[in-house]
Amino acid sequence: GVASIHRAGFRRILIVNGHPDQDEGHFVHALTDSYAEVARAVGHEVRRIDVGNLAFDSIRNVADFNEGTPPPAIRRAQEDLLWAEHWLLAYPLWLGSMPGRFKSFVEQVLRPGFAFGELKGRGMPKKLLKGRSARIVVTMGMPGLFYRTYYRAHSLRSLERNILAFVGIAPVRASLVGMVDKLTEAQRRRWLARMKHLGAKAN
Repeated sequence: GVASIHRAGFRRILIVNGHPDQDEGHFVHALTDSYAEVARAVGHEVRRIDVGNLAFDSIRNVADFNEGTPPPAIRRAQEDLLWAEHWLLAYPLWLGSMPGRFKSFVEQVLRPGFAFGELKGRGMPKKLLKGRSARIVVTMGMPGLFYRTYYRAHSLRSLERNILAFVGIAPVRASLVGMVDKLTEAQRRRWLARMKHLGAKAN
């Protein structure tokens, strides 16, 4: 309950809504809204980034990735990522992976020198974002179990292991919202209640 949250202390949470389309009808928006509402209500500090509203271009070459200056919106996002102790990353599954706009955002923010140290020889670079946890929420048209078993959740595992773990984020947990376009009202309410529960726990 709320009392146990008070005893455990509050956390700084960053919500990253990775849906490129800010039309309010998308369930990703309702899920992140529910999480944020209760997280704030119990006393956590919450900041939010809506990737669909940000102005930035895609990275087009290695030199830009390694040495380029991030655009202002990305620099502000990096400040929020550093500030937060826990990240909520939410996006729809498009063609089996993250939407291109969200992938571009991830590439922009998780640059060398910010997210990981210099690559030297065969050793792994220093993880510069240790001390933070994350939850990934993915909505999709197929059943979540089918995505995990038949497709082996390949894009989710890539985000968990190849990206977040690479920069030091741990633990990383995931929630898969399957058959999102066919959810009944009761199912939608259960998912929103689940997100409120997670928001209260900063999980």
